[in-house]
Amino acid sequence: MSSAESRIAANVAQWTRTNREFTDGDAERQWRDPEVYWGEFEVRDEWLGDVAGLDVVELGCGTAYLSAKLARAGARPVGVDPTPLQLDTARRLMGATGIRFELVEAPAEEVPLPDASFDLAVSEYGASLWADPERWLAEAARLLRPGGRLLFLTMSTLAHLCTPDREEQGIENRLVRPQFAPWAVSWEGYSGVEFHLSHGDWIALLRANGFVIDGLHELQAPPGAESHPYYLVIPADWARRWPGEDLWECRKT
Repeated sequence: MSSAESRIAANVAQWTRTNREFTDGDAERQWRDPEVYWGEFEVRDEWLGDVAGLDVVELGCGTAYLSAKLARAGARPVGVDPTPLQLDTARRLMGATGIRFELVEAPAEEVPLPDASFDLAVSEYGASLWADPERWLAEAARLLRPGGRLLFLTMSTLAHLCTPDREEQGIENRLVRPQFAPWAVSWEGYSGVEFHLSHGDWIALLRANGFVIDGLHELQAPPGAESHPYYLVIPADWARRWPGEDLWECRKT
């Protein structure tokens, strides 16, 4: 097994566990809510625009609740994810809600779908955090039609630099990690592998894959937002003062 295959297998194992502990139980709430939100603090969307009639691919869809919301809004989504149990949750909720769209079991680094098939690619803590950025951005560019848009959300560079090695320590109000470090990051007691890039590295990689950056939105936890009940890394009070999540808005030239 190659190192990439081993990493993907480790992420599938991690998300199988996460599905059992949290995402399967939370997914129905998300599927039944038509509003589109971003991130741990559910920041109301202001960037997708009208998606009616668009072909959309969600890279690292998990339980596919974002695809379900886009389908409600008139889009034609396809959800792509390597974790069978997450896709099983999505299929169960298709039956429960009547919202149906295609699901593909595959990593975002190697998507078995044709070139130039989509108008919009999205990722919310999916490929954007868990897939090799050099490979999944190339796939996103391949899958998009000319002028197609890419929106992806991931943990902010600042939040990552303030996160200690042990999750139970909690994020700090100071820099505790080096920015000049490998992109791939593993955590103690955690089987998965995440990718954390600086803003400069994201910009260089997006441009290398033919994307123009229309916006970098540093999200702030809204008033009244509470810390996530399962993902404990970024407390709400921290995310009201500093950006915990970055939403990138890009366009294929």
